[in-house]
Amino acid sequence: MKAVTKIAIIIVLVGVLALVRLYEYRFFYDPFMYFFERAYQSGETINYSFGMFFNVFLRFLINTFLSLLILWVAFQNRGIIKFAALIYAGFFVVLFPLFVYLMHHVQPQDYLAAFYVRRFLAHPLLILILLPAFYYYRLSAGVKK
Repeated sequence: MKAVTKIAIIIVLVGVLALVRLYEYRFFYDPFMYFFERAYQSGETINYSFGMFFNVFLRFLINTFLSLLILWVAFQNRGIIKFAALIYAGFFVVLFPLFVYLMHHVQPQDYLAAFYVRRFLAHPLLILILLPAFYYYRLSAGVKK
């Protein structure tokens, strides 16, 4: 695949990630978004249901799939994709139960901790680390395609 084609496909995939973020209010139930925009400063408590956990999980899956596609287009290396998938799985196994625990035991002083754990799950932050890390790995190892 030519470099120009790779870059174009990666830009389109990043655009899809941006669309997921842009339409999060419309398609994903997440009371934390509304809570931190309006009610946090007034000291209100957060009301949530099981649907919030499912939607955070769904967003994590969508973002992970798109991120792995970006990595595949960029590197076309199964080893990199497997390793990245393990990293994503590890983050999920650690952070999702932590998020559930924090939400069930949330106190007003814990709102920010739960918010930031949710942010790691609901936003594609890992791709910002993995893409340059794998690129550096490829450069330092002298790996050609």
